[in-house]
Amino acid sequence: MAEIRPDAFMKRVAAEALPSVILIAGDEPLVVQECADAVREKAKAEGYGEREVLDAEGNFDWNRLTQGLASLSLFAQRRLFDLRLPSGKPGKDGSEAIRDYCANPPPDTVLLITAQDWSRQHAGKWSEAITATGHMVPVWPLKAHELPEWLATRLRRKGLAATPEALARLVERVEGNLLAAAQEIDKLALLLDKGAGPIDVETLERLVAEASRYDVFKLVDAALAGEAARVPRILAALRGEGEQVAGLLGWTLGEITKIAGFAAVKARGGNVMAEMRAAKLWESKMAQYTRALERHPPSSWERFAIAVGEVERMAKGRASGDAWRALERLLLAVARPRAAMTLLAK
Repeated sequence: MAEIRPDAFMKRVAAEALPSVILIAGDEPLVVQECADAVREKAKAEGYGEREVLDAEGNFDWNRLTQGLASLSLFAQRRLFDLRLPSGKPGKDGSEAIRDYCANPPPDTVLLITAQDWSRQHAGKWSEAITATGHMVPVWPLKAHELPEWLATRLRRKGLAATPEALARLVERVEGNLLAAAQEIDKLALLLDKGAGPIDVETLERLVAEASRYDVFKLVDAALAGEAARVPRILAALRGEGEQVAGLLGWTLGEITKIAGFAAVKARGGNVMAEMRAAKLWESKMAQYTRALERHPPSSWERFAIAVGEVERMAKGRASGDAWRALERLLLAVARPRAAMTLLAK
């Protein structure tokens, strides 16, 4: 088969039987999750009565997959293997296991692999085997010029339409955040009558929240996502709106402390994904934390948590220094490993 775009893949899932293997990978959590959910729903409709979830991270034993496949002859039902591969890198053992599966797919079986990180460097013989046998669905970040059409398509799915001016305004408001965009469109679908005509700018202004307004949540999200260029911009906007450093530190410390805890689990060889699920995190948040964990070793996350306390002392006048600059340095260190080396060397 072949590599396929998410929009085309969703149409195929609706119209065709599932192939024996599917890889959905990329750092747009909303799109990855929706594509994977479509596969799970289709599998259920096609009679795949058993589903086994495998978290392939840390010291995952790939024998769990091969042994599970070998035991299929004992079951009459169709079976879905839901393999979560956060890093998009199966390693040598995982690559061999996936290639062996693709070389001789068991009957009445679908292997769904999802990854929250993907680039051309992730590809290898294992992904080539998937492309030859089933569907490879790379989820690339939307480019700025692609977002209006993405929004228009999502509106159409809800029975809505918008004028070009209103679409342009919605693009500005959601600032490339697909999850925020999806939430706003869901809101519009609840508030507006279908078939009432295109949404104009005035209606949009009245009904849509200011999703692009900067707040501490977007500030920390930018740092965790490695978007270093956005950190100073958001900080400057918050400072201009009258925010105080002390008011930004509660959420910052909470997020960094959580990740430091998961980093400690990873350091001792524990199952990080299981810990995240036990903490009842959203899949999008799990993906965000996973990417952040891959950027720094556990010791760095401990140091970041300590650094938040140092910034707090500056903000409260208990230590010398510029709290705004210290907070910026910290968040840039979280976003960039090279900046972290400078911060942690002090």
